[in-house]
Amino acid sequence: FLACKPKAEAVKISVATDATWPPMEFVNEAKEIVGFDIDLMKAVAKAGGFEVEFKNTAWDGIFAGLANGEYDAVISSVTITDERKQTMDFSLPYINAGQVLVVRSDSAAAKLADLTGKNVGAQIGTTGAFEVEKVKGTTLKTYDELGLAIEDLANSRIDGVVCDTPIAANYVLQNQTYKGKLKIVGQPFTEELYGVAVKKGNSKVLDKINAGLKKVLESPENQQLKSKWLQ
Repeated sequence: FLACKPKAEAVKISVATDATWPPMEFVNEAKEIVGFDIDLMKAVAKAGGFEVEFKNTAWDGIFAGLANGEYDAVISSVTITDERKQTMDFSLPYINAGQVLVVRSDSAAAKLADLTGKNVGAQIGTTGAFEVEKVKGTTLKTYDELGLAIEDLANSRIDGVVCDTPIAANYVLQNQTYKGKLKIVGQPFTEELYGVAVKKGNSKVLDKINAGLKKVLESPENQQLKSKWLQ
């Protein structure tokens, strides 16, 4: 009898995501984690020859969990910044999603500076919040979830919301509750390159993710995912 060679166990990479950011990552009616980032990561896993397991994780502790080894990577609309590069490593950037201003449909504001003396909302700890703080005269109101900021905007409790382009598009273009009530003004005013974060020095996981990501970015599948979720 020929000795059976033991089957090599597939590499599994656990990936955390804060599934409260449609259309990038969210929980659908069937209680499944879905969205652009999720589909992208599944495609990356397939192209890179590994399995992926998602863990729905609250944003405020997501990077601490990565540092503590609770999971291998984070894909959650994470902007690549020099500050974050000090404490974690990033994959190739996979999308540019700059900050935009969302206002009510009847607002005359064309840019963030037009909201001097007004309250502007953003999710706590995000690039959007930092951008509002840079504009003198505006008052930043932070929220645990962006949806709460959008709700306050629609109900005239604040006068603008700053957030990533994909998320703005979801609320303004896709969400029936706010369709016609809100609008995105101007062009993105920051360059936001999203990447997959891994623990500092974990080149084994990073190399696998990058190998798969490079294949996906160079394939027609990348545009198909954008058309499905973002356009």
